[in-house]
Amino acid sequence: GGKPWEVGKAFERSAPMGTLTKIEESGNMDSGKITLTVNGDVKQDGDLNQIIWKIPKMIAHLSTFYDITAGDIIMTGTPAGVGPVVKGDKLVGTIDKLNPLEVIVI
Repeated sequence: GGKPWEVGKAFERSAPMGTLTKIEESGNMDSGKITLTVNGDVKQDGDLNQIIWKIPKMIAHLSTFYDITAGDIIMTGTPAGVGPVVKGDKLVGTIDKLNPLEVIVI
């Protein structure tokens, strides 16, 4: 079972984003707590130092396929704990040194 990857992940409004922050403001992002709560319950709790491909390596690899310029967004993955959400759920995502992102599922 399960939905195909594209249908399950690539739909309208499926990629909410928080405030863009320049590295000069946030500093190095090789480590830092990353969490997601759903209706106040912690569903994901990890650290940026756990990502498999570090950001500079990811950019170098992707730049062999694409022209990457300032302002481009690279989706990197997520900590363990993914699961379904339903209409009305409130999600709060946090990453150390960045503003939180709050989303209500519609």
